[in-house]
This record gives sequence, structure tokens and C-alpha cells, in this order.
Amino acid sequence: MSLRPILRWPDPRLSQRCAEVGSVAEVAELVSDLFETMYDAPGRGLAAPQVGAMVRVFVMDAGWKDGEMTPRACINPEITWVSDERVNGTEGCLSIPGVTAQVERHARIRLAYADLTGEVQEVELSGAEAIVAQHEYDHLDGLVHFDRLSAEARDALIADYEALA
Repeated sequence: MSLRPILRWPDPRLSQRCAEVGSVAEVAELVSDLFETMYDAPGRGLAAPQVGAMVRVFVMDAGWKDGEMTPRACINPEITWVSDERVNGTEGCLSIPGVTAQVERHARIRLAYADLTGEVQEVELSGAEAIVAQHEYDHLDGLVHFDRLSAEARDALIADYEALA
């Protein structure tokens, strides 16, 4: 296991769609590194492209900062269902440090993915878990949370981010 540097937006790799993983074995070390990097950052989720690995993998642990650790590694994830109900919440991103945004997301989702054993899992997520999973899933499609905002809100947050640099 090792810590990996987290790419900073607007690195062009953060705007690219990631490739499917061929076998779980090829990403086992990456998953371990993602968890170590996420907990060290400290974040609640981290996607492979955020460390420059352009594959469809993310890790998450939505509640570890507030209670029990529940790490989840998601390989080739797919959101298979979303609720009609939507929620607004404050989101930050390890690739865009220092700036948060109000983002609208689905309140509940169903997520299918391969775990580290290669078994396909399907879970229904709500609350913080649903938000984190949607945020990390976006990274696999080349999106950051800024991309979910109106042009006006996005421009204002980009200005804030650039002022921090």
C-alpha cells in the first residue's frame, strides 16, 4: 500500500471517461492505495482517475469520520436505478480542495459493482452513501461536482478556487 498524489482540477485526466476493468486482480493494489490515500486525505470517497489511474474504480466510506468504518470498493460500478426524490447538499472534492458547492443529487440509488473478490454486488444507498457514490461515479465519467452546477454558480466557484491557488 502506498499514498498516491491526488490530481488537482483542472488536470485534463479529470475530464476523461475511464475504461472498464478487465479483471479484479489487475486493480487490487490500486484499490488498496485508494483506500490509504482517501483516509489520509481525509476524504469519504476517492475515484481512480483522481490519482491518475484511468479505470472504472472508486472507493468510499461515507461514515468513517462520524462512526464505524464501512469501506466499499466498487469496480466497474453502474448506477442501475435512481429515485425521483432529489436532495441538495454541500459537496467538496479532494481534487478541488478548499471549495464546496451546493449540488443536487438523487436521494436514493441502486449501485451494482464488482467487489475485490470479483463478486457482483447490488446495493441500495441513501443519505451520505448515495451522495458519495454519485460523486465518485461522476469522476469515472469525467465529471466533477462543478459540472453539476448552473453556469453562473460554476463560474463563481471556479473564481473562488483560482483565488485560493
